[in-house]
Amino acid sequence: MDFVSDRLADGRRFRVLTLVDNFSRVSPALEAGFSISGKQVAAVLDRLASNGTKPQTIHVDNGPEFVSRALDEWAHKNGVKLDFSRPGRPTDNPFIEAFNGRLRTECLDQSWFTSLEEAKKKLEAFRNEHNEDRPHTALTMKTPTEFIKEWLAKLPGRQ
Repeated sequence: MDFVSDRLADGRRFRVLTLVDNFSRVSPALEAGFSISGKQVAAVLDRLASNGTKPQTIHVDNGPEFVSRALDEWAHKNGVKLDFSRPGRPTDNPFIEAFNGRLRTECLDQSWFTSLEEAKKKLEAFRNEHNEDRPHTALTMKTPTEFIKEWLAKLPGRQ
């Protein structure tokens, strides 16, 4: 998990909580808001967990939302380890940094958002395209969705 920020056309700053699965490269959520607290991060993770998406470990930096009591409580209750990167070392979490770079270049820098709702729609379209349409070299030129479906099909008892 990480955050990126941008501005609306009227100058108001907004942030985007970005999540990427390091194994499959699937992005389960992009959550935009003018302010996103640790409690809101935990709520996004609760929503994902209720849909069957709960990681064993979450790699995060030392931002205030990630070192918050709310996220720590969520992780403890859900048996999820928070793996904090070393301060000033974005290379500790390369998958999210690469994803954030693509998000910035291909979505945020290409758009002039007039409202937070418009930003949310374009972010969701980017996320869907990333998961469903974009082959990744690290996944033998499969999309993240194709990769995870093939991997799940190979698990014992899934055939």
